[in-house]
Amino acid sequence: MIAKLDSLGPEERRRGVIAASAGNHAAALAYGCALEGIDCLVVMWDGASELKRAAAEGYGAVIDTEASGPGDVFDRLAELEKETGRVLVHPHEDPLVLAGQGTVGLEIAEDLPDVDVVVVPVGGGGLVGGVASALPGPRIVAVEPVGSAALGESLAAGRQVRIEPRSIADGLNTPLAGELPTHICRERGVEHVLVTEEEIEEAFRFLYERAKLAAEPAGAVGVAALLAGKVPDVEGATVAVVVSGGNVAAQTAAGILKRRLPEAEK
Repeated sequence: MIAKLDSLGPEERRRGVIAASAGNHAAALAYGCALEGIDCLVVMWDGASELKRAAAEGYGAVIDTEASGPGDVFDRLAELEKETGRVLVHPHEDPLVLAGQGTVGLEIAEDLPDVDVVVVPVGGGGLVGGVASALPGPRIVAVEPVGSAALGESLAAGRQVRIEPRSIADGLNTPLAGELPTHICRERGVEHVLVTEEEIEEAFRFLYERAKLAAEPAGAVGVAALLAGKVPDVEGATVAVVVSGGNVAAQTAAGILKRRLPEAEK
């Protein structure tokens, strides 16, 4: 994010920036803008995570929620971009944003130079596109929820496909995968798997109970794929899984954890 903001000239900084986000891109952009002294407008939608909205607002962003749902958010973004003249900071179509996300891959290479497989959660595809670009050697496995598989649909169709996303992994609920990361994934030979809502919840519990990580459901989908045995040929391999996102509402976390408690403990 900072790489994109650092590229802006004085006139662009005066105009401010605009983005659309389910929440995590919003918070990251708002935080970066607070550091850089840049005005920030984020398009979310009615019903988006209140926790993530509050985080972005806490960093100083103005939030627009006129979009009725994730399917309308990019139309609203285009409308406001034209009206306001702000600089667009796209979550998954901007090469500089992807380059910033690719630093996750560089960190993996630094910490685990012999890595064979890297498993990455996918919403719009910016993270997996950046990681795949930064790591030319290992297998890259993109993981999406069954109900929010914009990248998988686009890869299968050979074109950008609009979907109506529905998943407990709200950070991955995007109507479109980016054309740029989809192209990168296709050219790079990125593998793709799907996980169910039940598998995501099981991974969420595993991360909380065993790894002591307060990850959000979106951050748990890569672990879900591994626990469910959906990533092939990993026996004996060195595997890294990206757990990205910790913005989960307390009631959501409690609900997932409670669902596996014995009846007597509920």
